Amino acid sequence: MDVPLTPELLIRAYQVGVFPMSEGREDPEVFWVDPKRRGVFPLDAFHISRSLARNIKNTNYRVEINTDFAGVVAGCAARDETWISTRIAGLYQALHEAELAHSQEIWMDDRLIGGVYGVTIGGAFFGESMFSAETNGSKLALAYLIHRLRAGGFILFDTQFLTPHLASLGAIEVTRATYHKSLQKALALTADFTTPETPRPEALLASQAQRNTQTS
Repeated sequence: MDVPLTPELLIRAYQVGVFPMSEGREDPEVFWVDPKRRGVFPLDAFHISRSLARNIKNTNYRVEINTDFAGVVAGCAARDETWISTRIAGLYQALHEAELAHSQEIWMDDRLIGGVYGVTIGGAFFGESMFSAETNGSKLALAYLIHRLRAGGFILFDTQFLTPHLASLGAIEVTRATYHKSLQKALALTADFTTPETPRPEALLASQAQRNTQTS
């Protein structure tokens, strides 16, 4: 007998290290993934390039969280091939309404130009997807997201897979066993996604430069 796919089951899946995917937008089926090698983003390793630093200094944008979660999910799914099916999007919307899924957003005037969304449990942030509608939109979202995760007490940023794009920003790949050890440590903690204040651009850059110096 098929087990109903519910938000509660989805949370349990994250707690044991697996996540859902579909073959396409209209695919009603969901399969579970537990990669042998997992992408993670060490929270002290984010790399801000010169071009991204220039984008951060350009204040012709604003940073928000959770003002248009559905819009971020839709932006992430708006590509020729997507694993974010209508069914999966509905599940994440339910988690968002339960305050367990969040979006980091970059806006220009009244237009959403970049964003990242994911699920939070304990001290873990399970990043699901990101998108850009303007140059560096997703990178801006990641920069502010990582600051928020550090400030909120998170210790694990799960990216699921390691892509060349994420690797260029500081993400790494770890074994399944290493990931599961980190996951258990993170789940035992209490962290807060919504309380940390969004830093001003110059403060974000100064904070990142200080961390780069400490870890170099």
